[in-house]
Amino acid sequence: MNDKNDKSDGKNRFGKGKGKGNGVFGKSGVPGKPGKPGKFGKPFEKAGERSGKAGQMGKKAPFGKRADAPWRKDVPQREPADDVCWGRQPVLDLVRTAPGRCTKLVIANNVRPPFLDEVVDAARAGKIVYQMVAPEALDGLCPGVRHQGVACRVTEAKMVELGSFLKGLPPDGPALVVVLDHIEDPHNLGAIVRSAEAAGVVAVAYPKRRSALPGGTVMKVSAGAALRVPMIPVVNVARTVEELKEAGFWTVGLDNGAKTSLWEESAGLQARMALVIGAEDEGLSRLVGETCDQLLRIPIRGGVGSLNASVAGALGMFEWSKNHAKTQE
Repeated sequence: MNDKNDKSDGKNRFGKGKGKGNGVFGKSGVPGKPGKPGKFGKPFEKAGERSGKAGQMGKKAPFGKRADAPWRKDVPQREPADDVCWGRQPVLDLVRTAPGRCTKLVIANNVRPPFLDEVVDAARAGKIVYQMVAPEALDGLCPGVRHQGVACRVTEAKMVELGSFLKGLPPDGPALVVVLDHIEDPHNLGAIVRSAEAAGVVAVAYPKRRSALPGGTVMKVSAGAALRVPMIPVVNVARTVEELKEAGFWTVGLDNGAKTSLWEESAGLQARMALVIGAEDEGLSRLVGETCDQLLRIPIRGGVGSLNASVAGALGMFEWSKNHAKTQE
């Protein structure tokens, strides 16, 4: 109802004339009533049914996407290059323990003490070139990850041959070697190496082909353990299992279809043992499984069917460690 002092002749401040409108952005009159669009908007519509490109055919926009943003595209997530190590703890461990592998250290200029002092002192002690840069430069070097204001370029790790490693290993006492049968996800590889160090594993062997390699992602996920645990690249996993058997190691493969459980006393995990972990989707390859001395399964409940490779590997490693931790120390 118009006020008698109102000289707008029925016009509201958002519309252009009399009549029924939405009362907010259309023609005035009775609030909430449909009408022609006013100067500042359109009649209210249901979500996903607006007249943009995504909704003009009467289809609702997919959940989680804006119907009025047709320019948005799904851009694949990039990751840092394999020769980049990032994150405060992994970079600090690298600079302290293997300065020869760090070719250049990059620090964001918004990093503050005490970490700044620690990493700069370590870089100077290791004679590593470092540079202070804008945070945006690190965003470009480490896309899609939380670099925590520091990263470094690294050279390839010095390869350790299986034969020379076994010769340098003490002939007595417990020792666990982990053998990976084509683990392809670097996050899984990093998690396995991290668990391996915590469980007292003496080395991790991985295939050179069709496998994740110990790059920057592995160093980050392993919290620097990939710098401390000997990483042994091999050509043939089945042949590697044979070599370990010849060197006196009892070889155990984790297989979901095995009859004996890892928890049973009959499992009999030996003091000198090689634990073989299969790939994420396929598990142990047929030839590798046939080459192992023993196959064990991890009993699980529910409908998941199997465990993540890094989780299964951690359970196997710590089951061995539980039995041989005292003699290992």
